[in-house]
Amino acid sequence: MKSILETINIKNIIKNAHQKLLRGELVIFPTETVYGIGADATKPKAVQKIYDIKNRPYHNPSICHFVNLQKIEDNFEINELALKLADTYWPGPLTLILKKKKSSKISSLVSNDNNLVGCRIPSHPIANKLLQSVPFPIAAPSANISTKLSSTNINHLDTKLKDNVFIIDGGPSTLGLESTVINLSSDNPQILRYGSITVEQIKKIIPKIDKEKEKEKKSNQLSPGQQIKHYSPNISVRINVNSVLDGEVLLNFGKNHLSSKLLELNLSPSGNLNEAGKNFYDYLHQLDNSKFGGIAVAPIPDNDLGKTINDRLKRSIEKK
Repeated sequence: MKSILETINIKNIIKNAHQKLLRGELVIFPTETVYGIGADATKPKAVQKIYDIKNRPYHNPSICHFVNLQKIEDNFEINELALKLADTYWPGPLTLILKKKKSSKISSLVSNDNNLVGCRIPSHPIANKLLQSVPFPIAAPSANISTKLSSTNINHLDTKLKDNVFIIDGGPSTLGLESTVINLSSDNPQILRYGSITVEQIKKIIPKIDKEKEKEKKSNQLSPGQQIKHYSPNISVRINVNSVLDGEVLLNFGKNHLSSKLLELNLSPSGNLNEAGKNFYDYLHQLDNSKFGGIAVAPIPDNDLGKTINDRLKRSIEKK
């Protein structure tokens, strides 16, 4: 139970963040997945600040965060399938690509000048309080520099962000992997980004969901996280290794013969993919040090959250 002083402090922090968002400034805030860097989604100049500070290309859309389903319905067309998914996973780590109503005031910069926008309702209590405090949705991609590792606690934040953006410290993220993104704008729903809700879970609601994530043309992206080079440490990464080279540190998983002479972090010694997902970005940040020659990554099962982890790892080693 939070003390009275802690409660007062949170209220004051939310009040300060609220005032900054009203002035068109940026705020870094926690969600259950990763930290986001947010702005008033209805102000183009505010949204532009996100892209500028992250060095984020404009064709890489952001996700729009809402306090409740009614606010989404005010701005977007909602079909029965969207309502079914919303009833199951909102608030939570699910992003739905929905068609914007003509009456919506959400800036086109949020979605690459597209009328299709990624929408979600986060479950983190601080994110929820922040959204309750403002009369607009918050556009918020992950709080990192473009192509770099996502942040699951404020220690992960790049110095450029720490020095220039108001930060709400909500402690470590409870899930540790981004939201799952599903495109519901056509008759053939597609998973565009693997995330904290697994393909197996989604298939219980949409048995014939299309798992081909990248059918959309690169020039008309609907989901964040689809860059060829993304989620990358500063040092090199080798995945699915069967041995660790001299000078490499090890991101391990489960029990095996692998070891590093320098440093080893095990995502889950017991082989639990939920534990691995929660630790994933935190451990990569800890291993990402220029004094090491690279990061060797043990094989990770390609099922459930393993699909999400492997997706992030594959993008981390791709060249731009």
